[in-house]
Amino acid sequence: MLISLSVFWRALKLLWDELFLLSVIGLLWMVLGLLYFFVPLYGTLDFSLRAKKGALSVLAYERVFADSQFLGTFSTLTPSAWSRLASGSSALKVEVGPVGFAVAPGDFIFLLRWSDAAYRFAPGAFVFSSIMGLLTILVSLILVVPTAYWIHLRLPRLRPIVELITLLPFVIPTIILVFGLLRTFGRPPVLLTATPFRTNILLVAGYVVLSLPYMYRAVDTGLRAIDVRTLTEAAQSLGAGWPTIILRVIFPNLQVAILSGALLTFALVIGEFILASFLARPAFGPYLVLVGQSKAYEPAALTIISFSLTWFMLGMITVVSSGRLGRMVSATGRGQLSA
Repeated sequence: MLISLSVFWRALKLLWDELFLLSVIGLLWMVLGLLYFFVPLYGTLDFSLRAKKGALSVLAYERVFADSQFLGTFSTLTPSAWSRLASGSSALKVEVGPVGFAVAPGDFIFLLRWSDAAYRFAPGAFVFSSIMGLLTILVSLILVVPTAYWIHLRLPRLRPIVELITLLPFVIPTIILVFGLLRTFGRPPVLLTATPFRTNILLVAGYVVLSLPYMYRAVDTGLRAIDVRTLTEAAQSLGAGWPTIILRVIFPNLQVAILSGALLTFALVIGEFILASFLARPAFGPYLVLVGQSKAYEPAALTIISFSLTWFMLGMITVVSSGRLGRMVSATGRGQLSA
């Protein structure tokens, strides 16, 4: 009995020592990861605050925010200018009483009206890239989620082929992609570079291709974590059709995976340079490179600002998506209870 207790105690002590060693190693790797991430960020922040010689100041940040190309420009419109722009053939207009909102895709400007005052907003580099990022996330989800769901449900043998296809953006350089887009869609019969609005469509399409590995992997991981077949059969037994199954069953169960893919996609779009540069669009990547060629402290300030704004936008996406998906889950639960 004493020998058995002694052996048990030694095994327990050995297990405790191994667990302690693993926890120390894990903590060490976490500290190294945090240092790897925050030390360069701190160095960039410190450099951005030294625009004024001999003192710490926010002069570089003031210059960045004063630049109309960063966030955009507001200008007042006369009633006749509002009517002319908002009633254009390509404008998308919504008016409810004294409030009006319109988008002129040809020039990619926003028109706002409140009572008798009207304004024109031309998006700057960061706002433009944020809009492109949100559109890219929307298009990617429409394409990826139903495709990945159908592969998991009915075509599991095609999964290796689809995974290989989604990895092609890592193999094919972006410069090859943009030249292919220009060669294919820069001339008739499908001319998508004639107007800014069409070029924006081409830009979003290129962003969707670049974000495909991140979005597909995130959605595929989320689908692997749930029982797709059981959920589908349960929804069908309650009389749900395919659109209802995807929107009210699959999407809510992929909440974490969708948010992960959305965060990676948005960060990719914000910092992308080659597509926006060769398509001549006023995105944030080319703007950051342009500022870095002629100024010293402003690029560092831009890096910190873009980092903060990107995380703010990602947080907004998380909050909005969580709220909507939560309401979808609640609605689904109430529907099942009433059925």
